[in-house]
Amino acid sequence: MEPNVIGAMTGLFKRVDHTAIVVSDMDEALSRWQALTGIHVETRELVSHQRVEISMLTAGDTRIELIRPTDDESGVARFLAKRGESLHHVAFEVHDIRGALASLRTAGYELIDSQPRPGAHGLIAFIHPRSTGGVLVELVEPSGSDESGIERVLMPSP
Repeated sequence: MEPNVIGAMTGLFKRVDHTAIVVSDMDEALSRWQALTGIHVETRELVSHQRVEISMLTAGDTRIELIRPTDDESGVARFLAKRGESLHHVAFEVHDIRGALASLRTAGYELIDSQPRPGAHGLIAFIHPRSTGGVLVELVEPSGSDESGIERVLMPSP
């Protein structure tokens, strides 16, 4: 089904939350991005339930998320093996992720996640690239505090 896009999503997205890039070596990628941009490493952590290590880099209101798979079987590992280090997704902040998913489903978008799931910094869900011209889109409803019960391990930055 072709999504009915004209005006259907007005006001749904608050802002771009982050842009994510898959990397094979987090230390090398952090050194590269910091040398290039001078931007600050906000967090570096293992997100065990997603089988990834992430680092969030910030420059003002702009955030870049570096993602490294922690095993060879995860979706991120398959992406890295097929496409190499590259742009993985664009994430948009939403106020009500369940409502956003319902609106997107009604408008005809193909969803990877029919229900939100815990992410590194709140609830997340993905829109399939077939509905967005080949771009993986993540929805993020940030949590006000860390009440997810998700195991995270903060890691030192290089």
